Amino acid sequence: MHADALHLLRPASLTAGPVSQPLWQNQLGLLLESTGEGIFGVDLAGHCVFINRAGARLLGFEPVEVLGRNMHELTHHSHADGSHYPDTDCPIFNAFRQGLPCRIDSEVFWRRDHTSFAVEYSSHPIIDGSQVRGAVITFVDITERKRAADALQKAKAELELRVAERTRELSAALAQQRELAAYSENVREEERTRIAREVHDELGSLLVALKMDVNWLDKRLGEQPGRTADAAQAMRERMRCKCQNMSRLIESAVDNVGRIITDLRPSILDHQGLWAALEWQAHEFVQSAELELEWDMQAADAADLPEPSAMAVFRIFQELLSNVGRHAQASRVTVRIAADAERLRITVEDNGNGASPEAFESRTAYGVMGMRERARQLGGHIAIASEVGHGSAFTLVLPLRHG
Repeated sequence: MHADALHLLRPASLTAGPVSQPLWQNQLGLLLESTGEGIFGVDLAGHCVFINRAGARLLGFEPVEVLGRNMHELTHHSHADGSHYPDTDCPIFNAFRQGLPCRIDSEVFWRRDHTSFAVEYSSHPIIDGSQVRGAVITFVDITERKRAADALQKAKAELELRVAERTRELSAALAQQRELAAYSENVREEERTRIAREVHDELGSLLVALKMDVNWLDKRLGEQPGRTADAAQAMRERMRCKCQNMSRLIESAVDNVGRIITDLRPSILDHQGLWAALEWQAHEFVQSAELELEWDMQAADAADLPEPSAMAVFRIFQELLSNVGRHAQASRVTVRIAADAERLRITVEDNGNGASPEAFESRTAYGVMGMRERARQLGGHIAIASEVGHGSAFTLVLPLRHG
């Protein structure tokens, strides 16, 4: 090699040269030794002409063991997967072959013990006038940085996955909420229709009958002056019968009005409280559905809930019983209510045909969705245990302090 090139590539403090060296070379040697990065130089054949201690230590060698050796064959001979890395593809060598600098952070260097480490290196050609004399390479071990980047990327991917899953859940919940709102509106409209039909059919017919009887009385009263005593007596008897019939019609109208009002809002809930209302509703249900009732309520030490919460619990209880009547085909229903200062627990269990768990999670299980939403608004939840052919058990659990 040309003497000037060697002079350019070999700082005196890094090689086994003469002791007496120019001051700038000593300073350059101290500078290269003080850095934590690995630095080495190669000639045009790829042989190491100098290396600092940090670089030799990263490769598992002493500096003197590296000098003169082909650096590609020593530390850059294979890819990370162990496959051969030809020196014709090596960016380090291309730095002086083509006179092009490079900076790479996607490869590995190999140590003396045949283990590899992720490395970031840069290679710059050494040019003397118009001639390339070799290259200087700086490198650092970026294993920890790679590990941190991989961990960050993994965490980012997991976060994106969770966000995507949460977004899907929220979208599904929103769609379900919209369906439930539409279902609730349909139920309200059906209830209005039912009440309107009952008012028309029941109360309307009663009022028409009363009007006809009143018109008959008015007409008969207008005929009174010309009648004989016997005829007058007979007319009075007929009028008495009409009045009695009118009284029965009025009583029937009052009963119908009371029933409609009770359907809209049970007065017992306002007058006697939630616990009495629940018991009344259970007995009313089994009487109309012709079912056996097993009743157990332990709520002596529990105070009544505030009015909105009490109404929500009552409506949930109504829906629980309604589910038994519509779907269970049961012969017996068991109601257990336990309440204290902390918690309310209501279980409605039947001996009907039961259902699979998927049936209660269906998008069209609006009754279950409505009950769960009411319970969630009160800070509670509804647990469902059901098996095909073995009945179902619905349990409402509600923290009373929350309510």
